Amino acid sequence: MSTPDVPRAASGPVPPTYAVSPLTEQPLDHRAAISIRNLSKSFGGKLAVGGVSLDIPAGSFYGIVGPNGAGKTTTLSMATGLLRPDLGRVSVHGIDVWRDPAAAKKQLGVLPDGLRLFDRLTGAQLIAYAGELRGLDRETVRARTYDLLATLGLADDADTLVVDYSAGMTKKVALASALIHAPRVIVLDEPFESVDPVSAAGIRELLTGFVASGGTVVVSSHVMDLVQRMCSHVAVVARGLLLASGTVDDVRAGESLEDRFVQLVGGAQVTEGLSWLQSS
Repeated sequence: MSTPDVPRAASGPVPPTYAVSPLTEQPLDHRAAISIRNLSKSFGGKLAVGGVSLDIPAGSFYGIVGPNGAGKTTTLSMATGLLRPDLGRVSVHGIDVWRDPAAAKKQLGVLPDGLRLFDRLTGAQLIAYAGELRGLDRETVRARTYDLLATLGLADDADTLVVDYSAGMTKKVALASALIHAPRVIVLDEPFESVDPVSAAGIRELLTGFVASGGTVVVSSHVMDLVQRMCSHVAVVARGLLLASGTVDDVRAGESLEDRFVQLVGGAQVTEGLSWLQSS
């Protein structure tokens, strides 16, 4: 795939729309939960994402995998309206993310990696605050807050400050905050990073149930075994480029997803030497 030309930033105020290249004119698939066309982004002259096009089917559990620095977070940030692309278009259930961001974000529940929380609030207060920011009435917020706390195993810690939560509890309360407005699509960047096995199992169960009810989940990860067991579809990203996408079985082509990933990314190396490290 050729690297697209990225326009230089113009001086003056940021325009209300983003740049469009001829490749961007390929129509978005409005049947998809998320449809991406030619997303591109550079930082300081370094290409981070180079012309990614991808359709994420509605009702799928979709994994985006790649090595550290592959462009996963940048791609998801652009797809969810958190980062303006240099080129490209994105729609969420047919709504253009960058032409009607308010309407598109109503469809999305987003949990970025490393999200900073208002940790001097209690768990219940944090979730309720997220609900009120989404425009929900207080009665609905109260009911959904305690539903989420109970489902995620946080009911006993509802009145505990988030700063005193464990890493797993913090991840779960952040997820609850992303779910309170009942989105149709959940996008999670490394949701199981630093999470204990019990908390991870609870999160997986919630997400699997969400997909079974007709929702769509998109997760980024570099843990191949987790993605292979959990996801129905997968995309492999490296060096800012999309290397493969489709159902997990199609992409892994009869091999383990990890072996196929190494083949695509080209990271397999045989290291010889270090005889001093070998035990006698």
